[in-house]
Order: sequence, then C-alpha cells, then structure tokens
Amino acid sequence: MKQKATFYHAGCPVCVTAEQSLLGALDRSRIDVEVVHLGADRHRLAEAKAAGVQSVPALVLGGTVLHVNFGAALSAL
Repeated sequence: MKQKATFYHAGCPVCVTAEQSLLGALDRSRIDVEVVHLGADRHRLAEAKAAGVQSVPALVLGGTVLHVNFGAALSAL
C-alpha cells in the first residue's frame, strides 16, 4: 500500500523548483503525492494550516510537515 503525501505550494518560482526537485526524487511507486496549489485552491488553506503547514512549499508525509524552503507564509496567501 502506498503512503500518502501532500505537497502544498503557491506557484511561486521557489515552490515550482522545490516541486520539480523534491517530487522527482521521491519513489512514486511507494508514495502517492497530491500536489495542492494554494493560490488556485484557496479553500484548502484551512486544511494546510490544520496539518501544521506554516509556509510553502511544504510536504506533509506521514503526518509530519517538511518545510522545504521559504517561498511564502500561509498568512500571505
């Protein structure tokens, strides 16, 4: 069974680079990654906050938030 993960981003250059680099390095046969663009899917902001995301880009994997790099604070979205 694949582990589920969510990658949150805002579409900025930092986020896009992180998405390409990080997701390209993951073993997609073991991890099912959903990519959420919080600029386009603003209704998912509360979900990201509840998961513990403070800034994007961030990967939530197994209930752990991995803040990849600082692109933008959630409060700025």
